[in-house]
Amino acid sequence: MRYLPLNVEDRQAMLAAIGVSSIDDLYTDVPARGRIDGLLDLPRRASEMEVERILGRMAAKNVAASQVPFFVGAGAYKHHIPASVDHLIQRSEFLTSYTPYQPEISQGTLQYLFEFQTQVALLTGMEVANASMYDGSTGCGEAVLMAERVTRRDKAVLSGGLHPQYRAVVENLSHFGGSAVVNLPCGVDDVHELSSRIDDNTACVVVQTPNVFGEIIDLAPIAEAAHAKGALLVAVVTEVVSLGALKPPGEMGADIVVAEGQSLGVGLNFGGPYLGLFATREKFLRQMPGRLCGETVDAAGRRGFVLTLSTREQHIRREKATSNICTNSGLCCLAFTIHLALLGDVGLRRLAALNHHNACLLADALAEVKGVEVLTSRFFNEFTIRTPRPGAEVVAGLAERGVLGGVPASRLVPQEAALADRIIVAATEVNTDEDRAAYKAALREVLA
Repeated sequence: MRYLPLNVEDRQAMLAAIGVSSIDDLYTDVPARGRIDGLLDLPRRASEMEVERILGRMAAKNVAASQVPFFVGAGAYKHHIPASVDHLIQRSEFLTSYTPYQPEISQGTLQYLFEFQTQVALLTGMEVANASMYDGSTGCGEAVLMAERVTRRDKAVLSGGLHPQYRAVVENLSHFGGSAVVNLPCGVDDVHELSSRIDDNTACVVVQTPNVFGEIIDLAPIAEAAHAKGALLVAVVTEVVSLGALKPPGEMGADIVVAEGQSLGVGLNFGGPYLGLFATREKFLRQMPGRLCGETVDAAGRRGFVLTLSTREQHIRREKATSNICTNSGLCCLAFTIHLALLGDVGLRRLAALNHHNACLLADALAEVKGVEVLTSRFFNEFTIRTPRPGAEVVAGLAERGVLGGVPASRLVPQEAALADRIIVAATEVNTDEDRAAYKAALREVLA
């Protein structure tokens, strides 16, 4: 097939069709500080070895999470991943496997997808889980769309504790899908506020636990309030390790549970690729997005695995499809499955307990710093502190002293001036007494 590049007239016609005047208009959502005018300051030509040296020097300016005390979370967490996970996922039959359309040649892939679904269903306390989504945020958006299909309503109520980036994904999908979104003020997610926003047109209420500030939320009364109005409860979990210590959302009345699976088997990876978990009640099975892998027997009675349900638009008519998801983050899904299998039930509970223990030690240490207040009363491995100076300045000061001390709330919700002095701090099993002491000492210096 010949390659015919677009000419100026083609580009102008395309821009006019979507209602913008220039290509730059397509990037208005990218903050100005993240854009570069003109060319990068790089040599116009260089040998391969020279390019390697240049890029190596540029990469060395980054501070790797493993090089310094690291307390950053807010949706992506640094955990220890056993070397055996990476070793196993690189077996050629997994590393090169393609979408398992042909069960006769994809039994290994289909089996781990089935086991992954089983793990997710057990973790979330739900009856069925699908074979993974892109990540937690897009899974959240798919959950809202699914709730609208189930209830035949077109409004979602989002709690104020939902991660702002998850909120943005839901708003984007709802905007182009023609449905409505009601946002509670940032940080507000109690049952009374949520209940007051639910009406006869509400398809679902979306609540995150622990919420973006680390507070553990009791979902049971919120589920009761939603069900009383015929709406569904969508529970969001951004730190899946928390399910090793907390009651599963399914046992608190959630109808759909979505989670980010990055914490198990998947590294930080500069923000992706990650892994979405999605589970629901069996009665909603046919409205699930993505694919479901099932166990069966062949003509000889031997155990085997197949794609049982696949309601993507690649498989069925677009009008009947529940989503246009075209992958299942397969290798991340396998890494999650192996890591969780290695941990087992007891191992996951111990890991969760260690995370909580380390977070408690860190909160106690930081609370001893003059002017610092720990605001989160019930947390798992993440909490929010208030400092006497803007959080962004404090985090920058900590970084200069070799400590990555958390995420300033102003980065997530810059429009909320009242939260400018808050920092969201995470602790996991990788943090040591030495790390906590370094954080406390650096924080004292910054605030002195």
